Amino acid sequence: MTDHRTVGPAVARSGYLLAAFTFAVCMTGTTLPTPLYGLYQERIGFSELAVTVVFAVYAFGVIGVLLLVGNVSDAVGRRPVLLCGLVSAACSAIVFLAADSVLLLCVGRLLSGLSAGAFTGTATAYVLELAPPGRRGRAGFVATAANMGGLGCGPLLSGVLSQYAPRPLVLPFVAHLILLALACGVLLRLPETVPGARPLRTARPVRPSLPPEVRQVFVPAGIAAFAGFSLLGLFTSVAPAFLAEGLGVHNRAAVGVVVSSAFLASTLGQLLVPRLGTARAVPLGCLVLIAGLALLAGSLALTVLALLVSAALVGGAGQGMGLRGAVGEVAAASPAEHRGGVLSALFVVGYFGISVPVIGVGLLAEPLGLAHAGLVFAACMGLLAAASGAYLLHLARSGAGA
Repeated sequence: MTDHRTVGPAVARSGYLLAAFTFAVCMTGTTLPTPLYGLYQERIGFSELAVTVVFAVYAFGVIGVLLLVGNVSDAVGRRPVLLCGLVSAACSAIVFLAADSVLLLCVGRLLSGLSAGAFTGTATAYVLELAPPGRRGRAGFVATAANMGGLGCGPLLSGVLSQYAPRPLVLPFVAHLILLALACGVLLRLPETVPGARPLRTARPVRPSLPPEVRQVFVPAGIAAFAGFSLLGLFTSVAPAFLAEGLGVHNRAAVGVVVSSAFLASTLGQLLVPRLGTARAVPLGCLVLIAGLALLAGSLALTVLALLVSAALVGGAGQGMGLRGAVGEVAAASPAEHRGGVLSALFVVGYFGISVPVIGVGLLAEPLGLAHAGLVFAACMGLLAAASGAYLLHLARSGAGA
């Protein structure tokens, strides 16, 4: 339980919003390079497959942290883990400022992945625990909105700065370093929420495990997270190249708007969940996601920008519905002492959805072309989302029948 006696009443009331701010700032850095890959390709010279590999390095960094230390914050406290995440994000920005090779891009993305891995499950649990009792329901939305909203702000910020301000490969990362310093100051003012937290130096990697009472809820939630994150992975890795090559859109601010619209739609889609209920939101989110994938396939086949924007909005909304529903169901079923680890495990599944399909698109882009590789991706993810929705509906009917 949160010890609000150690802070002022204003911080006690709004602490969860301040924690969400630090969450959003960290996640902004993870998508900051998205509109800049074209500039790095001109500067360094590498293929579209290299772009997806650089992107996947980030995802595997997230997965590695979540698997090895995803539940460490349950023992050592939320704040030390989050501070480590902010430091890793700052190191990533510094590496990108010096990047002049694919290797350094990979190092920068790996550090970014480590920061996201430290934040994803831990910050979600921290926001929920800092919320006053009367605002716990709202805190679930705030946590997932901070995650998706931060991811959406990254390409928007770097797209606008790189297009209309000087030093396009410098200014976005300097701006993020300033935001990280502010987030660090905010985090240091917030209280710890883990009773009896041990020193960080005593932390030991623990193999992730799911308490028995969580497992039945976790499977459908994980399937929905995988399918939804795969669509976001495509928009943040290869969509900029398709916009430039297939649709002739070279304005980086416009690219940032298109990519960020998927994350904005995800945030808006989450607003529907309280009316639907978390259990219904997950299968309905899968159905909306299928519609977004169909629009994506139409855009790739017909090279129509309006269809691509519609795919971002519809698919993002479906992802948001499914994600908030999944987080709500899993958090409610998790014992407090395991909540950070269980939420981290959920995001492990989601980040596998970001990395594995995107690498497949990169491999297929060479022999088939980017548009046809995207069509294969849309078909595969559509089938997965359909199977997920059917499975979830079956579970719901079985539960009703029981």
